[in-house]
Amino acid sequence: MEYYASLEHEDKELKAVGLELMFLTPEKYQSEDGITAVELAKLVNLPIDIVKKKLNILKDKELARVKGINPKYWTFNQYNFQRLPEDDETFLLLCSFDDVDFDKYFSY
Repeated sequence: MEYYASLEHEDKELKAVGLELMFLTPEKYQSEDGITAVELAKLVNLPIDIVKKKLNILKDKELARVKGINPKYWTFNQYNFQRLPEDDETFLLLCSFDDVDFDKYFSY
């Protein structure tokens, strides 16, 4: 099993992709089915190949749903996220909000 988060090392790219997908609103993507990896890469300002790898990690953890083939549309699986054990590395990574600017995700 890969170790996604620790006190010394945090997968900032996985966190960026996971949080963006978690807080995604329908206004941020063009299709009602979800967001494409290309659209997500633009939002998180990361190369597309890195975003695809991180999306697959989230899919393997059953935290991301994918619909379609070409293009693939991604959505966050909130139901499975809430059922992750509290000591799961990915859960801890996505719940570590110390360096998160929530203004990026919400407009008040």
